[in-house]
Order: sequence, then C-alpha cells, then structure tokens
Amino acid sequence: MSQSAKRVVLVSRPVGEPKASDFRIEEYAPPSAGAGQVLLRTIWLSLDPYMRGRMSDGPSYAAPVPIGGVMEGGTVSEVMASNNPGFAKGDIVLSRAGWQSYALSDGKDLRKVDPKLAPVSTAVGVLGMPGMTAYTGLLDIGKPQSGETVVVAAASGAVGSAVGQIAKIKGARAVGIAGGKDKCDYVKRELGFDDCLDHRDPDLAAKLKDACPKGIDVYFENVGGAVFEAVFPLLNAFARVPVCGLIAHYNDTQASAPKWAASMMRAVLTKRLTIRGFIVSDFAARHADFLRDMSQWVREGKLKHREFVTEGLDSAPGAFIGLLKGANFGKQLVRVGPDAA
Repeated sequence: MSQSAKRVVLVSRPVGEPKASDFRIEEYAPPSAGAGQVLLRTIWLSLDPYMRGRMSDGPSYAAPVPIGGVMEGGTVSEVMASNNPGFAKGDIVLSRAGWQSYALSDGKDLRKVDPKLAPVSTAVGVLGMPGMTAYTGLLDIGKPQSGETVVVAAASGAVGSAVGQIAKIKGARAVGIAGGKDKCDYVKRELGFDDCLDHRDPDLAAKLKDACPKGIDVYFENVGGAVFEAVFPLLNAFARVPVCGLIAHYNDTQASAPKWAASMMRAVLTKRLTIRGFIVSDFAARHADFLRDMSQWVREGKLKHREFVTEGLDSAPGAFIGLLKGANFGKQLVRVGPDAA
C-alpha cells in the first residue's frame, strides 16, 4: 500500500464563487484500522453542487465542513483492511470518505456495491444519490401523469438528465433547459427529451412558451434565477414544483426577496401550486424501489447517463469550481485511485 496519501481540506470560507485558494492539498500517512473499523481506499469521488453549501457556515440542513477539515463527499471505495465482521478485504462500498485517498469507517455509513450490477462509478451517479434524487423528487413530489408536460432545469446534469428520462418512461412530455447547443443536442438526441432550450438564449421565455403549448404541469427545479422566472408564468393550475437545488444562487453573497415575490405568492394561491423543497434523505425508505427500477431501466437502455471524469485528487478543487459554472457535461466524478484488482 502507498505510504503517502492525499486529502483536500477547506482553508477558508468562500465569499461568492469558491477559489483555488479556499482549498489546500495535503499529504498524510494512511491510517490503520482499529477495533471494529474498516480502512477504505477511495476509487471514485463524487462532486455535487450541495458541497458549496457545506463550505459556508450559515444555517443549513447539514453541518458545515470545519476550517482545516477534509471536504465532505460521497465516494466509492475498496476495503483494504477490516476489523469489522460486516465487511471483508476487497469489498466495494459506497461511503462518505470525502476528498481523500484513504479513510477509516466504523461500517455504519457503508453500503456494499455489487460490481456485477453496473460499473461501480454509477453508485455515486445514476444508481446513487443523484439518481435517487431524480427518482424520488419527480415521482413522489412531481407525480407526472401520462400526457403532462415536465420541464427540467440543468437537463444534461446528473439529476436533470435522469428526471427527463423517467418522465418519458411515465408517459409525460419532457422539455429540458441546459447550457449551450452541445448540451441541448445531447438532451434531445441521446436522452430522448421532446425539446431542450438553452438557458443563455435571450428569448428563453418566448421559446419555452412555444415548447410548452399546454403549459407546464411539473417543473423540476435545479437552478433558480432567470430559468425559474421563465418557467413560472407557464405553470398550470395544480402544477407541482419539486425544488432540488438552486445552483444559480449558491454563490450569492446576500439573500433578499425578489421584487416579484408578492406576485409569485398570489399565483401559488390562485393556481393552487405545490412548491416543495426536499433532500434525498427524506425518501430513504424508497431506496429499494429506486434501485430495482433504475437498475432495470439502465439495463434495458431506457435510461442513459454520462460521466464527466477528471483524474487525480489534485483535480478536485478545479473540477468543483467548474461544476458550479456548468463546465461539466454529465455526472462530475474524480478518479482518485485505480479500480479494485
């Protein structure tokens, strides 16, 4: 085993967009497993927009990463040594080891990954947290019905790409919004959405209206900002809005009610809208249903996914900064180490 390992720690809380200087890459000696512990070697690190919130110390649904602490994140890891009866050397596990090469676990936060089900990287992608976010947010809050129109923001990303494809599987019409022609072409041609619009288009509101002649029944919100403003007037009576993320606002330095908040609340009342924020852990009880359905859809080719991989832990800060600007094309992953032997 390597005598040196790397980790990425948070050195300052970003104001606005994170910068490379907010992170530090450190070397450390890999730890040894104590009683009841498992030593993990990271193969894949997942980078996700929620991590921006963990870098701040404002009130949120989870504790912030402490200054000097290892950046938090989901990982696919190999068990290198185990003093825990639940895990054996060589097991592949889903873990929360964070941005580091090696970590210890007491086993409580680990879930075994079956390498025969799909490539193990999917455990932090389409068959992991992003996929389950799409599945539960759309089906449990959005509740799309056959023939309805579902609009998805960040449609080429890890969550949005799955949302639109699940909507199609359920017989709904799927309209995506993504950044740039390449992403929109991919969403339409590869993923099979009915349409996809560029959020940078100055005529977004008018083009969205043309793409949704019967209005919008479900809007899966990943973005906020100008995209939400284009969508909102088109929402039908009894429309459902699962609010998964607001990436357009994650680097905001102050929060204030938009000038149209009052008219929005009036529409919530008169159109009887359901707007519900959620965290994927709210639906933990649905995990078996999710894994059964999603793995079957992936196997049958009904649900496609794309990975955007950078190599080595050193690449994680830059990749994360890019993720918040939409530089990734598909699920953002960092390959930290080689696959298990």
